Amino acid sequence: MIKNYSKISTALVNLLSLPISPVAIKFTNEVIPDISHFESEYPSPTPDGRTGAVAAGGVFWMKAEKNTFATVASDHANCSVGCLTHGLKSLDEVAGNADVQAVCEAGWVSPEIFPSIPVVKTKSDFIYYGPLSDTTVVPDLILLRAIPKQVMQIQSAVPQLRFEGKPQCHIVALAKEEGEIVVSTGCMLSRARTGMSNNEMTCVIPE
Repeated sequence: MIKNYSKISTALVNLLSLPISPVAIKFTNEVIPDISHFESEYPSPTPDGRTGAVAAGGVFWMKAEKNTFATVASDHANCSVGCLTHGLKSLDEVAGNADVQAVCEAGWVSPEIFPSIPVVKTKSDFIYYGPLSDTTVVPDLILLRAIPKQVMQIQSAVPQLRFEGKPQCHIVALAKEEGEIVVSTGCMLSRARTGMSNNEMTCVIPE
């Protein structure tokens, strides 16, 4: 029987004084009835062929605060690093892309980290996002946007809380594949693309 995720969402909001409701994330190959595909106009492809529904997968976290929707791999394709961490493309498929080359040339990351970046191991046909309070299926992950005080409260309950840095999106893979609660301090690339406040961090909780 599915848990009462509306009650769980309310509890998280109240216990942590979250200003933003938790988001549910589901990786699956199944069509979930009554959930619409994320609607967006794709921009013209970049010279290396990248285009997608949003600038980066983290934008879906922001959109999912109020609406539930389905995404497919092509929706994520603007961001090569996000495609890699979410298991939508392999390293060989994205390594030559201009956005990967740019972040390496800028010194944002070293090329040597890419083979060891955590990734979702199985490619899914769909990734669903939406408010945890509205979910009708068991999510794989619960994502919180939190300020340091709220992360402090989480760490009080989970003393071995795992902290990570850039790229921010790899905490999705860590939580899903390793079953850990993971916090990211965030990264400027993600903040620029998503509009996430400089005061916020992200926390992903495996279900």
